[in-house]
Amino acid sequence: MSPKRPNTLRSVRHASQQLYIHYYDAGGTERLLPADQAHEVRFETCKPARDFPTYVGQQHTPGSYWAASSDTVLDYESFLEARWMKLLDFDAKIACFSAQPFIFEGIDADGSWTHYPDLFVRRTDGSVLLLDVKNPEQLDKPKVQLQARRTATACQELGWDYQMVGEPDPQLWATVEWLAGYRRPLNAAASLVDILLFRAQHPLTIAELLSLWSDPDIERAVTYHLMWHHRLHFDLTRPLRDHTQVWAAPVPEHA
Repeated sequence: MSPKRPNTLRSVRHASQQLYIHYYDAGGTERLLPADQAHEVRFETCKPARDFPTYVGQQHTPGSYWAASSDTVLDYESFLEARWMKLLDFDAKIACFSAQPFIFEGIDADGSWTHYPDLFVRRTDGSVLLLDVKNPEQLDKPKVQLQARRTATACQELGWDYQMVGEPDPQLWATVEWLAGYRRPLNAAASLVDILLFRAQHPLTIAELLSLWSDPDIERAVTYHLMWHHRLHFDLTRPLRDHTQVWAAPVPEHA
């Protein structure tokens, strides 16, 4: 993948600093700062630190994903990375996330290193998760493990959480992939929301919820939309079927 950045900011480093963050702010201006100042930056609003070129014969599968949680379009490097974007988008504890948010540039006992983390995640409680997505076949390779250790150490210094992930749980992914097709805002069918939530004040199956209508195609789509947005709760550990039980989420006290 091709980095955007030139070497124009390298001269501002000081020998006493061991870890820097190189990024492009929301306006596209190139920035470099010591990592201990990272808490001052909203990396979820920054421009990607690198581009994903497309060319004949490439092994990666780049593309774009629309995140419902933030109403933004994010570029991804591979289908696997797109899966994790979708999973983050579905997670109720995630406020927003960005792709390729910055470059770590550091020095440690093994020498100098650089790394482009895949995803910067801001949770609803304000905490941060940095996520690297790797082909499962690569996870055990020494070079990948060294990168993970370096990044985990950097995140620990910053008070962030860090994970390197491969393939997601198959059952969770199957459910989230299906519901993602219904994540977009409702328009003409919005009037059905109150009816469905009223009927789901107590647990009942999807079939029972939709039994009021003889041909509930639209009502089913709204039901899946409410499940994606966690307004209808259900058991994520089991396959999604008509006999899946759903129930309305509690109404927030401030609502």
